[in-house]
Amino acid sequence: MAYGFRIMVDGDYACFTRPEMKVERVSYDVPTPGALEGLLKSVYWKPAIRYVIDRIVVFSPIEFVNIRRNEVKSKVLLSAVKGQMSGKGDSPQIIAAEDRSQRAAMLLKNVKYGIEFHFELTGIKSDHEDENEEKHYNIILRRLKNGQQFRQPVLGCREFPVKHIELVEDFDYNLVSDSLKGDFDLGFMLYRLNFEDGGRPINNDPDNPVYSDRAEAVYYRPRMVDGVIDVARYREGIKC
Repeated sequence: MAYGFRIMVDGDYACFTRPEMKVERVSYDVPTPGALEGLLKSVYWKPAIRYVIDRIVVFSPIEFVNIRRNEVKSKVLLSAVKGQMSGKGDSPQIIAAEDRSQRAAMLLKNVKYGIEFHFELTGIKSDHEDENEEKHYNIILRRLKNGQQFRQPVLGCREFPVKHIELVEDFDYNLVSDSLKGDFDLGFMLYRLNFEDGGRPINNDPDNPVYSDRAEAVYYRPRMVDGVIDVARYREGIKC
């Protein structure tokens, strides 16, 4: 049995980056299923479950805005952090003024989406003997109703937080913008990244896990009809 949910999310900005753009960030017109899976994981996540996006409803007109942002070119290495914690390494800090890079970005603005999804068990067991679908369903339901998250849900990039998440019984399709009426071919889009380890430690040590960073990109070619993307239907045509 698949336990499903419907939620409404909105935000001032969003960026679902096209991977073919090498330097400047350019957003897809609509969210990728992988980005929405990440949003849901900010509400509740366990290795025992995985989220599956079934339908995306785009309510607001698709509008873009160009901005320039200051970013840093480097990232703090995990080895440097571990060295600092053990007292054997130098400070793993980055001096932003010395490592700054200005990049342009084409973002979506004033976005509002309906997300229909369910979760499935991965087969990865935890230490709890009462691990089952109903337990996870009730936890997700409670957290969505109470507006609980363990980290800020975002719309593609960390700089663009979700303003509201609302659990709903059904979507009001009358609220879909008139500009989205019709049948639109969205072309090939990134569906998600499938990591080689499948969420399981490659060293088989759950107490000190080591995960693989290797992943393959999976693409699909959806159509948006009157603002609705039937992800479950087009998932059958995904391309690696």
